[in-house]
Amino acid sequence: MGKLKSGKTKGRCRKIFLTVWLSVAVAVVSLWGSMLPADAAGPDITSPSAMVIEASTGQVIYEKNAEERRSPASITKIMTLLIIFDYLENGKVTLEDEVRTSARAQDMGGSQVFLEEGEIQTLDTLIKCIAVASGNDAAVAAAEHVAGSEEEFVYLMNQRAAGLGMENTHFEDCCGLTDSDGHYTSAKDVAIMSRELITKYPKIFDYTGIWMEDITHTTNRGTETFTLSSTNKLLKSYEWATGLKTGSTSKAKFCLSATARKDGMDLIAVVMGAEEGKIRFSEAITLLSYGYSVSHIYEDQNEDILPSVPIKGAIVDETEVTYQAPFRYLDTTGQSLDGVEKIISLPEQVQAPVKAGDVAGEAIYLLAGNKLGSVPIIFKEDVPEAVYKDFVRKAFEAFLLSA
Repeated sequence: MGKLKSGKTKGRCRKIFLTVWLSVAVAVVSLWGSMLPADAAGPDITSPSAMVIEASTGQVIYEKNAEERRSPASITKIMTLLIIFDYLENGKVTLEDEVRTSARAQDMGGSQVFLEEGEIQTLDTLIKCIAVASGNDAAVAAAEHVAGSEEEFVYLMNQRAAGLGMENTHFEDCCGLTDSDGHYTSAKDVAIMSRELITKYPKIFDYTGIWMEDITHTTNRGTETFTLSSTNKLLKSYEWATGLKTGSTSKAKFCLSATARKDGMDLIAVVMGAEEGKIRFSEAITLLSYGYSVSHIYEDQNEDILPSVPIKGAIVDETEVTYQAPFRYLDTTGQSLDGVEKIISLPEQVQAPVKAGDVAGEAIYLLAGNKLGSVPIIFKEDVPEAVYKDFVRKAFEAFLLSA
């Protein structure tokens, strides 16, 4: 246990000092944010690259050099977690999977949870090690389990990034430890993959919200307890913090993708290249406070019943339609959203066949005559085209009813 526990007291003192410092900072920044006029140009950010977005709409609230390519350090692991959750979603792996640590995973440097070759942990535990303690060894062990090798896993990462439109991203490892010029991303791309992770897999918050938790190492030496401690100090210093991931290397400097939820609104603040660790946290607070001070959401759950659409050439006379999704609009201008108007646009008649999920029309949202956005209206079920015998049967049934 000496190897695992060394420096713990000194480390905890530093954590307590940083937590107190950040608590004072958040109070000051929150007060500043509440006094900020809605038409302010934006927050004063010293870090070279930053962005804040609203998660449900993806709308950008503030950005600074957001497409500049930079070394990401361990915020690389956001994509690592996204791939793992993709595989959990499609059933290719489970949280209960037992993962055996390879020699390569054990030998990873940087932040680690001290896995040993041959040690077995569940995938669930490895996700905690990645999300909470930023364990490079855990990331490699999980990657090898999911894809067979880290190289194949990195291929999946780059494919996923391309699919998300992350134009300024290329990964060369699954943990961000490399300082190679070929391993890079941008604040915008970090925001994109962060949004994909938290909106598609909100279960990630069960992990990123952990401040401290013990895991058990079972090796040839016996059983030992190791305490995971979150690298994200916002969890203790910012009231609305929910995650997400920190990172730092000599090349990347200090990076952070911070998520928060306040009044039902999820924001993502990205800071890259901060000169000091405490700066990335204080500037993330600045970004989040600014975002909440200028942002207002209009939301329509679209639970009202829509009229059926007449259909021609089918055995039925009409077919049901429904909204594809709720509607959310983010305003950062300070205008009142009380006058939003919804216009339902549906065809007078459609021709069979139609398929469930096909677009039938749209709900259009207007404010003072300006279009805010729209939601597709889709068919609820398949309606095949009627053939001759269908018409004969329908005519016969009509005859029987009239007899």
